[in-house]
Amino acid sequence: MKVYMGGRSLEGAVVTVDDVPLDPRFDIAVYCRAGFEWTYAGAGPRQLALALLADHLGDPARALALAEPFMHAVVAELDNAWRLTDADIDAALARLP
Repeated sequence: MKVYMGGRSLEGAVVTVDDVPLDPRFDIAVYCRAGFEWTYAGAGPRQLALALLADHLGDPARALALAEPFMHAVVAELDNAWRLTDADIDAALARLP
């Protein structure tokens, strides 16, 4: 089971998957070169949604298609410090329209 965690440090927003920095997946799409963000809808949260889904699903095309609704339903609602598991992401995807 993968564990995704996000928090803030002096360097800014930090997101890991199993304690390793999460790849922003700029190879799929670039929404925000400045890095990840969350707690609102925008470019940084959209990049995080894409990166989370690309890592979790292993399917860049599907991650790209689901990034916008996942950002609104999940990423925009995350607290300052958060933790998501594979099961959390699967449950959130099942609730998407």
